[in-house]
Amino acid sequence: MRRFICHSLLLLAALPMAAVAGRPAVSPAAVAEITARADAPLLLDVRSPEEFAQGHLPGAVLIPHDQLASRLDELDRDRWVLVYCRSGKRATTAQGILEDAGFEVRQIQGSWLRWQEEDRPVVIPGDEKDAK
Repeated sequence: MRRFICHSLLLLAALPMAAVAGRPAVSPAAVAEITARADAPLLLDVRSPEEFAQGHLPGAVLIPHDQLASRLDELDRDRWVLVYCRSGKRATTAQGILEDAGFEVRQIQGSWLRWQEEDRPVVIPGDEKDAK
């Protein structure tokens, strides 16, 4: 029994916070389908303006994680939020802020790093092709 409890605790510690909270992260492959639906989430990028300018997900809105708490009134409370950052750390912080404010929130699995690794579409402001 003690071994089972130890293994269970290790498993819980290894799970992303979104999964523990009952809101599993969304795979990059599912983002296009989810954001095309009538009940599409707000796609929120919580990286820095400099990171956003170097490339972001199509349709993403930028609110840096360190400004989010003071800018909640800019968000549509009737939509759920799909949040990402570079690696997931800032997205987890943002998720907590948003959930405390009453938003339904999920993260993109692997955030920006996985998005790029899977060669998903990226918008680069000022780029002639925009979403490459």
